[in-house]
Amino acid sequence: MSTEAIDPRFQGLECWPTEQAVRAMLGVQAHAIEALRGQTSAIADAAEAAATRLGTAGRLAYAGAGTSGRIGVQDGVELTPTFGWPERRLAFLVAGGPGALMRAVEGAEDDAEAGRAAVSAEAIGLGDVLIGIAASGRTPFVLAAVKAARDAGAVTVGLSNNPDTPLLTAADYPILADTGPEVLAGSTRMGAGTAQKAALNLLSTAIMLRLGFVHAGRMVNMRISNAKLAIRARTMVEDLGRVDAATAAAALEAAGGEIGRAVLIARGVTPDEAARLLKAQDGRLGGALEALGDA
Repeated sequence: MSTEAIDPRFQGLECWPTEQAVRAMLGVQAHAIEALRGQTSAIADAAEAAATRLGTAGRLAYAGAGTSGRIGVQDGVELTPTFGWPERRLAFLVAGGPGALMRAVEGAEDDAEAGRAAVSAEAIGLGDVLIGIAASGRTPFVLAAVKAARDAGAVTVGLSNNPDTPLLTAADYPILADTGPEVLAGSTRMGAGTAQKAALNLLSTAIMLRLGFVHAGRMVNMRISNAKLAIRARTMVEDLGRVDAATAAAALEAAGGEIGRAVLIARGVTPDEAARLLKAQDGRLGGALEALGDA
């Protein structure tokens, strides 16, 4: 596996001046991002298939072990505050269980039966999408989870940092981030992990785009959970609702903090009618504005 190979360029790295070592490690990180440049079509295809499958009720699940599992959880949990993605529509299958997010669990990634059991326990099936993440592309827990989810009818995505691996073959939508040897041989928390995080950022954001959780380049479904976000929300309602700050604030209050609903209220719709318009458009603000004839 290329991620396990020793790169002769970094022999004796521990003896280099610190700044030189940092520059070398940064170069590997930059290369990791470049490894995704040829995968934009694969990511887009996966996003479109995922959005179609998820619809208005399907769940988005992540399966991983170690670094890959933690990166998957990080990507998934951020969808709720950023896009208002319901927590009930998320599932995390982590080798070793939730405790493995904080502490390494010896041998957990090698337990294929646990991967299958996790899919069964979460009842992953026909309406769902499962993203399996493994730098090696052959982690037994992840591979078993992807196969079980696919057998159960879920759409599966496989993200690997090594080419020609079982995970890429098993998944409906394979994504290869071929990052090559690590600056520290086998330390996939570095280049491979960076590429995984970037790939998941692209994939999950593209899914949210296709599902209508973004309008005019804004996070119109985000949750308002602090003062900074309250200001951001008010600004969005001002801009999209074409009103002043005071009117935007009043619309947000009438909408119970729901930005899309507040935009419609700012455009002159009653709170109840705004809710009805959004429901009819599966929560898509753009669709609601078009139905209103005021896009």
